[in-house]
Amino acid sequence: MEEHLEKNVNSITQENFVDKLNQPLQNSYLPVKRMFDVIFSFLLLIPGSLLILIFMMLLKLETPGKSFYRQKRVGIMGKTIMVTKLRSMYSDAESKSGAVWAKKNDSRITRVGHFMRRTRIDELPQLWSVIKGDMSLIGPRPERPNFTQQFSEEVEGFEQRLIVRPGLSGYAQVHGGYDDDPQKKLINDLYYIKHISFTTDLKIVFATVRVVLTGDGAR
Repeated sequence: MEEHLEKNVNSITQENFVDKLNQPLQNSYLPVKRMFDVIFSFLLLIPGSLLILIFMMLLKLETPGKSFYRQKRVGIMGKTIMVTKLRSMYSDAESKSGAVWAKKNDSRITRVGHFMRRTRIDELPQLWSVIKGDMSLIGPRPERPNFTQQFSEEVEGFEQRLIVRPGLSGYAQVHGGYDDDPQKKLINDLYYIKHISFTTDLKIVFATVRVVLTGDGAR
């Protein structure tokens, strides 16, 4: 799948997947979910800020380049959002290849980057995106616009993941992993959307802690 993506991803320009969307999910739990997102994101930022500072220094010691990188992702209803992450790859990792789907034992990832990805520490700066309202703590992971376009053409209904806010962690990540193909991701994400509730989110939070501790699904 990686080779297929590498060959095709740079040729995609038209974002017509947005035209397939009708309206965002309507659910009485969503206002409560938003309240919990803001409260817990602020609480997580207290220890999270210290971890971010520590790994910023470790990144500087290991490789040259900026500690953070910003990237366009697709948010709710196809809205373009900017996502900030701690850099886990070498600075020029995609200078020649362009956007390529990350894979297990990816040579572009630094040693510090491997640890950050396994523990999800590289995702911590996205807590600000949750506070801003671009993301949620739990939801389908946001993809790049070109990947979203390609997957919506290849997998029927893939764009329906966009009727809710994207999340830091999601049902697909704790029940499959980051290397799942788009079809499996869609099945898991649609299951989450159908069963969205406080109980479902709480189960995913606990499952995410297990993933962080064991490294399951990391890449």
